[in-house]
Amino acid sequence: MRAHVVVFRAASVFSHVCKQLFSMKILNVAEKNDAAKNIAEILSGGRINRREGLSKFNKIYEFGLCLGGVHTNMIMTSVSGHLQNYEFPPSFKSWHATDPLILFDSPVDKYVVKDGEPIKQTLQRETRNCDKLIIWTDCDREGENIGVEVIRVCQEVKPNIEVFRAKFSEITPTAIHRAIERLTVPDYRVSDAVDARQELDLRIGAAFTRFQTLRLRRVFPNVLSNQLISYGSCQFPTLGFVVERFREVDRFIPEPFWRIVITAEREGKAVDFQWKRGRLFDQDCCRAYYEHILENRYGQIIEVTNNPKSKWRPVAMHTVELEKLATRKLRIGAKAAMHLAERLYTQGYISYPRTETNIFPTNMDLVGLVRTQTQDNRWAGKLFPLNYS
Repeated sequence: MRAHVVVFRAASVFSHVCKQLFSMKILNVAEKNDAAKNIAEILSGGRINRREGLSKFNKIYEFGLCLGGVHTNMIMTSVSGHLQNYEFPPSFKSWHATDPLILFDSPVDKYVVKDGEPIKQTLQRETRNCDKLIIWTDCDREGENIGVEVIRVCQEVKPNIEVFRAKFSEITPTAIHRAIERLTVPDYRVSDAVDARQELDLRIGAAFTRFQTLRLRRVFPNVLSNQLISYGSCQFPTLGFVVERFREVDRFIPEPFWRIVITAEREGKAVDFQWKRGRLFDQDCCRAYYEHILENRYGQIIEVTNNPKSKWRPVAMHTVELEKLATRKLRIGAKAAMHLAERLYTQGYISYPRTETNIFPTNMDLVGLVRTQTQDNRWAGKLFPLNYS
C-alpha cells in the first residue's frame, strides 16, 4: 500500500511540474503589427492562432515554442510606435496665463498618447496572465525607448515581471532565431537619452512657439492674428536649408550652351570622347569647331595615359544615403521612401532602414541574403554569378 502511495505522489509531482512547464506564458511585444506577425510566423513555423486585441490595428498571435528546453505559450502583440509622450500638466496649457520662460523649469511627465489607451489596456490584460516579457522593438534609440515604455505599462499591473530584450537587425529566420536564443536586457541608458531629447524638444519647442507666436501677433495683428508660428529644434534648421536652396534657385540665371560629342566605333565597340573644354556659350564658335571636325574626319592620338582604377564593392546604405538614392534614381520622396523601406523591413526583405552606419554587422549572413534574391525570377537573371565557396 505504501509503494502505491509513493508512486501516486511521484506521479502527482511530475504532473505538476509538467503543467508548470507547459503553462508558462511569455508576452512578446513588437513595434508594429506587421513585425509582430512576421516574427510570430518565423518562431512558430507558420503555426499561429490569431485573436483580436482591444486595438483593432494590433492583433495578438499565440503559438507554442520550446525555449531553453521549456515548452512555453508565446503571446505576441505590438504597439504602434511610441506609446507615451511628454506633456505639461493641464495647469500650464493656457498660453496667456503662463509665461513661456516658466516652461523651461516646469514639471513634465509621460502620458499615454491619444490613440494608445486600447494598446495599453491590451498589454496590461495580457501581462496579468504572463510570467515573462520579451521586447521585440526596433534596435535603435527610439526602439529602445518604446520598449521601456512598454515595460513601464506592463509593470503597473505586475511590477516583478521578468523582462528580456531581443536584438535583431532584420526580420529573417536566421536573425530572429538568433535573437530568441541570445536574449539580453533592455539598455535603460539609451532610453534615458531619448527621454532627455524628447523633454528638450518639448520645452524648447513649446517655449519658443508660444513666445514668437504671441509676439508676432502683436507686431503684425492684421496678418498673423490667427496664425501659429511654430518652432522646433529640427524644423528651424531645415527651414534654413529650404530658404537657402530657394535663394540659390531664384538667383540662378539660365544661359544656353553648346558642346561637341564625338563617338568612334571600331571592331564593334563604341568609344565616347570627352571634349576637354566641356562646353561653349557661343553657338557660332562651337559650330566653327564642329565644321572643322567634319572637314578633318581623322584625329591623331598624341598621348596615352594609363591609370589604375579600383572598383570597390558597394557598402551598406545608411538612412540619408537611402533617401538620396531613392529621390535621384527612383524619383521617390524621402517620406515615401522611408515608408516603403519600413514595409520591406517588416516583411524581411531588408535590414532595419533607420541607421547611421554603413557597415554590415559581423554576424550578418550577407551571402545567404544575396542567394535568397537569386531565387526570384523577376531579377535573378540580372545578378552576377557568385562564388559561394
